[in-house]
Amino acid sequence: MPAVTQPAHQKGDYFVDYEQKLFEDVKAEPGEKALVTFHTVAFEGSIGFVNLLQATRLKRKGFETSILLYGPGVTLGVQRGFPKIGDEAFPGHLNFNNQIEKFIAEGGKVYACRFALQALYGHGEPSLIPGIQPISPLDVLDLILLHRRDNAFILDTWTL
Repeated sequence: MPAVTQPAHQKGDYFVDYEQKLFEDVKAEPGEKALVTFHTVAFEGSIGFVNLLQATRLKRKGFETSILLYGPGVTLGVQRGFPKIGDEAFPGHLNFNNQIEKFIAEGGKVYACRFALQALYGHGEPSLIPGIQPISPLDVLDLILLHRRDNAFILDTWTL
């Protein structure tokens, strides 16, 4: 039987070189825009939260950044908590809320499709995190097209 001769990892050990950066730190040119779209269900995987972090990073790099929540993506934008709104039932329970609130506080714009909000997920506009702008389902495509016309960087977030 093979013997394990490596010492056990200790708290504080490094597994990778996290300081090496190969590429330049890209910053937005004046007037550049970014749009991050979300067609993913909250808590169904990491992609929703990871790309909320990416949207915040784009904003901090100087892009005029917007988030579009449509289809199941509107579930990222509803207020949550248990037993009361704003109470964190378990660690990470309010990750989406907290990240969206931080993004809005830093000047980001967040839009949510009214159709998905009501018809698909049974929520009304008062369910949205304050600062999220509800939009017509007819505005979903136009918002994307406006960003395309402006040569914006578009990051699409999908899960199936």
